[in-house]
Formats: sequence, structure tokens, C-alpha cells
Amino acid sequence: MPAESNWGGNVAFTARRLHHPESVAELQEIVARSPRVRALGTRHSFSTVADTDGEHVSTSRLPAVIEVDRTERTATVGSGLRFGEIVRAIDEAGLALHNLGSLPHISVAGACATGTHGSGTGRRSLAGAVRALTTVTADGGLAEVRRGEADFDGSVVALGALGVVTRLTLDLVPAFAVRQTVYEDMPREEFRENFHAVMSAGYSVSGFTRWRERAVDQVWLKERVEADGTEPAPRTWFGATAADGPRHPIPGMPGTHCTPQQGLVGPWYARLPHFRLEFTPSSGEEIQSEFFVDRRDAVAAFDALWQVRERFSSEVLIGEIRTVAADSLWLSPAYGRDSVAFHFTWAPDAEAVARAVRVVEEALRPFSARPHWGKLFTTPSPGALRELYPRYDDFRALAARLDPSGVFRNTFMREHFPD
Repeated sequence: MPAESNWGGNVAFTARRLHHPESVAELQEIVARSPRVRALGTRHSFSTVADTDGEHVSTSRLPAVIEVDRTERTATVGSGLRFGEIVRAIDEAGLALHNLGSLPHISVAGACATGTHGSGTGRRSLAGAVRALTTVTADGGLAEVRRGEADFDGSVVALGALGVVTRLTLDLVPAFAVRQTVYEDMPREEFRENFHAVMSAGYSVSGFTRWRERAVDQVWLKERVEADGTEPAPRTWFGATAADGPRHPIPGMPGTHCTPQQGLVGPWYARLPHFRLEFTPSSGEEIQSEFFVDRRDAVAAFDALWQVRERFSSEVLIGEIRTVAADSLWLSPAYGRDSVAFHFTWAPDAEAVARAVRVVEEALRPFSARPHWGKLFTTPSPGALRELYPRYDDFRALAARLDPSGVFRNTFMREHFPD
């Protein structure tokens, strides 16, 4: 039976069949005999990047490999594993990932393939930790590429277009503790005038806004701390006040679904995500979009969105503003520039959301905004993408060389990377 839809319900998959291979060898056989195939992770993409009119292969039953090398400070993990399923083994070895996304529910391979990220000045996207990856190629073979090799920077954020990833080796850092404090009602002028100070104040910082009465409803400050002897978080900060209980980014949703707040110190993996693995993340019924601008343009981009907020805010469940460090991965939305990402969680009304997204895109066009590949955006022309991504043609050439018969090509790739 085919997979029916993505997690948000806004994409109905068109694959003829969904396979659940339980070994790499079985996966290789499926790919080798399939004219068209795409990998399917945890289905958290809101675009059609993972869809196909051929065969879907789920990575969820591939071997659950978690191999931590303390000496090299690496973890080699199976591609179908979710981040929430690998962090404890890493922590038990006294190590940590440099960052985590909002959701521990997403697969490692899917997150890296689409440029998914956490937040923090100087913190690269999740794909920035990849040291090596192994892929089932178009002919059913296996190929490994490692950092420093010619194809590596084009192979990590690859949108599933180069093969089905089976294993990834991730760089690790020494384990650390984090405390999380949620501040409420930061005045718009305080936020914009002190933007870089606010966003650089912690290891990871997120600003949440509904783009309505006040610019920033909440700021989630995640600070790296020593487990003992840490001074308490201040009660007020840039005009905002520390929350008096657990909070959820979306008003009306239970704060108990989120990671511990109120300055409670805990391990990195239990504070850097916003949501707990055991609960449905965010609202559960939603559509998401996200756009990356150069960090130097952050305040101007914020102002541009504020000017047109009445044309899109009625569809916003919550917006989030985060920082992402530059990297060298060809299709990363943070390629070559320290970035600020404007994220939008929309109500599940596809037609209204499409109109709202166009308003946001137009407002951000002067800032060469790059869309998150796994979230909803309107179709930029290949020429526009070429201007946004300096290595666009290099990636097209790499995909043509590694997949000459188009086994992994789908409608999404044909639209954005035509032959």
C-alpha cells in the first residue's frame, strides 16, 4: 500500500507502493529494480520534496545502528533513526551533538538532506555535523562520501536526489548542560533595536511571534551552564518577563508537551529541542514555511514583514525567528552566509496559506530569501534559484553524473532543477 500523506496532511503522496526494507541489502534490491524511487523518513516535510510517482522506500526499519566513537568524537547512526532515539547513547558516552532541531521526532537523514536546523549564533544546521554518509546509488550499489572529498559538499543537503542514505557519521562535542527560560511580551522596539544582542544571549535562542499586537510573544533562551552553582536567570530581560509556568509556543497548547523551562538545568538533549519526544510536536495539524536571509539583513527583513503583517497574520498559528551559522554545503539555505530564519506555522487551510506565503515571499524578496526545502514555498524559477545558490549548477551536474537515468528524480526536482 502507498503512504497516504505527510505528517501535516497537506501533501498527498502519489507513490504506487511503500516498501519497508529491513536490511540495506533489501533496500539495494528495491532500488536496483525500480525505475523511480524516493526515500521516505518521518514525513515531516511540508513540500513535495519526498514525493514520487514511483516507489517509496521507508527507512524506518533499516538497522538501528548507533556507534559512538569517544576517541574520534563521532556517532555513526542508521539513517531512519530519529534524533530523539540517538541522543541518550551519545550523552552516555559523555558527548553531545552541537545542536538539535525543535522536534526530536525527525529522522537524522531527512533533516540533514533538507537543511533543517536548530538555533544559535555560531551554530550550523544539523547537516553541518555530518562527517560522512553512505548511500544506495541509482544502480543499487553502495557509495560513501567523506568530508574533504570533491562531492561531499554537494551530497549532504541533497534533497534525496543522489540516492537513499543508509548511514551517517556525525561530529560530536563534549556533553554539556543547558537551562531554558521563557520570557514573555518583549516589546517590538526592544526586540528589533537589540536584535543581535537578544539572539546571541544564549547557546540557542528563539523568538516567537504571531505578528499581531506585539512583535514577540515569547523568547526562549537556552543557556549553556554548569550543572551546579549557576546564578538564577533574571526575572526581566529586554523588557520581557520570565514566564511563571511551562509554556507552549502556540497559545492554548499545553506547556507540558515542551521541554523543561523556568531555568531548570538539564542535559543538552532535554533542553535544545522545544518539544518532548513522547508528545505530538507543535499543533499536529498545520502547514509550515521558512525563509533564510543574511543575518546582516535581519532587522530590515523583520521590519518588511511587520509592514505587511495584516495580510498574512490571520493564518499564523505562530512564527519563530532563529539564527543559523554559515556552512559550505551547496544547497544549504545557510550556504556562505550567517543567516536568520523566519519560520511560519500556518493554520491548515491550504488555499489561504498559499496566499499568505506569497505575501511573505514578496516582502522578503529584496533580501534574497532562501526557502527551506522541506517546507511550503511557491515555485521560484530555476533562474531565481541559480541566483540564490552559487553552486546550483554544480549540484545539477553532480545529480546528472550520479543518477543519469533519473531514478531519484521527482516532480519537485524537475521543477526546481530541470534537465
